[in-house]
Amino acid sequence: MFANLNGWHLLILLAVILLLFGAARLPSLAKSVGQSARILRGEIRTDDAAAPARDTVARDSGRATPQIDANP
Repeated sequence: MFANLNGWHLLILLAVILLLFGAARLPSLAKSVGQSARILRGEIRTDDAAAPARDTVARDSGRATPQIDANP
């Protein structure tokens, strides 16, 4: 999708972003995007670390295997 972008396209895109948001708000916008990405990465790591523990708990909780007596 972005394979056909060249230097002029990027400059025009940057100019439009500057016009829309203004130079004063761009640093705060970049900071907000960075914080959001950091939070998202942290949540993904936390979820990945907790996933095996949840599987073990689900497997061990209340599902007893029936005992079959070999000599009836």
